[in-house]
Amino acid sequence: MDLYRQLRLVRRHWWIVLLTVMVALGVTALVTVRAQPRYVASVTFFVTTPSQGVTDAYQGGLFLQQRVKSYAELLTSDRLAQSVVAENAIGLTAEEVQRRVSTSTETGTVLLRASVTDTDQNRALKVTELLSAKFVELVQKVETTQDGKAGPIKIEVVSGPRVSSSPVSPQPVRNVVIGTLLGLLAGVGLAILRGVADVRLRDAAALQRTTGSPLLGEIPFESTAKSEPLIVGDAANSARAEAVRKLRTNLRFVDVHEPARVIAVTSALQGEGKTTLSCNLAIALAEAGWRVLLVDADLRRPKVADYLGLDAGIGLTDVLVGDVQVGDVVQRWGDKSLLVLPSGSAPPNPSELLGSKAMADLLLALRESADIVIIDTAPLLAVTDGVVVAVQADGALLVSQQGRTSRTQVAAAARSLHSVSVRLLGCVLNMAKVAKAEAYQYEAYRVAAGGPTDVPADRAKTARHAERIDGLSDRTQELTRLSR
Repeated sequence: MDLYRQLRLVRRHWWIVLLTVMVALGVTALVTVRAQPRYVASVTFFVTTPSQGVTDAYQGGLFLQQRVKSYAELLTSDRLAQSVVAENAIGLTAEEVQRRVSTSTETGTVLLRASVTDTDQNRALKVTELLSAKFVELVQKVETTQDGKAGPIKIEVVSGPRVSSSPVSPQPVRNVVIGTLLGLLAGVGLAILRGVADVRLRDAAALQRTTGSPLLGEIPFESTAKSEPLIVGDAANSARAEAVRKLRTNLRFVDVHEPARVIAVTSALQGEGKTTLSCNLAIALAEAGWRVLLVDADLRRPKVADYLGLDAGIGLTDVLVGDVQVGDVVQRWGDKSLLVLPSGSAPPNPSELLGSKAMADLLLALRESADIVIIDTAPLLAVTDGVVVAVQADGALLVSQQGRTSRTQVAAAARSLHSVSVRLLGCVLNMAKVAKAEAYQYEAYRVAAGGPTDVPADRAKTARHAERIDGLSDRTQELTRLSR
């Protein structure tokens, strides 16, 4: 995984980073508040030996440096700790004194430093005073020769004992900085891990890689789309409407040598917006002057008639069983060159009905009666209806919702189409998150609805639509004659 993708994952899951940092700061604050203040008392010893001349001084210095290391161990010995607690009641045992004592030496010198850390400031100083006195005595005893002569080593206290006026721990500022850094590192790691483990489609590039087909459009998410799903009225000037128009253009030029006139619109799962896209794509094509026929072939959960406000009582099912003629149930929508064939009655055997010869004959007749036929089908992974319809079409358009469908599900849907040699025209990422810069560019460039420059264009478009509708009515009569 490259650095750019990692940064994108961190940006996408920024809330994980923020939450982790807040938790780390909360834990740090709790630990800091509950921690007991600790004070440090220290004393510094100077180790020396009598010497004569430069040579003796040099050799004596090397000797003392080796001795200092041994004395550092002596400061934390059991014998010294027991002598400290033997004469004075300091409320500590020898083991507790040993745990509180730490030593340090400076390389190349004969200085030895002892520190005592305690939650009681006075007790830390008292233990240090006793330690320094008993340590000098202990060294003298250890260095005394067998004949009772004093040893060659002399230890003097050159600094201390003294205790810190303020606690050495906890340190709130240091703890906050460390907690923030640790929380930030942990949050970035969790964000990247979450992104790697997330199998849902998050961008158009992942959709292209998964389906192996070109990306024909990205339909941006709009909060008003739920109440106004169609790109008409005020919604006709939205970024979503413009994205559908881009899809219309890309779809018409996806293969100029073999253009698709019968297009099945499907998705991997239910609720990814395929029906809304089918309706809007049909409206956009009709606005461009194409004679469009929208067919609701999702016989299990039909929604096209509800979105367009048409009667869904009689439609495709009734035509396939031979109860009515197709010309009697096709409904014109609005003032555009758009005809709609609703789903009709709910059949007990949708798959068999959609795969029948009657359906093949109907699509053949519809192909001759309209420039483009858009078929809304059932989800591919739920039932086999969508594949049955897509096989009879010129190609399929796969719709996937960003952040909802997993890559595995999209790949399975694409395989179900490829397995029966369906021509996958391309894919569409629905309800996509669009960058603010792109949204701003569209808002700055688009023409306000109802502006003065729109009037002549609207009149001309209305006239062209009237001509197209008249031609489509003639085609509908011809369609009725062919079906009979």
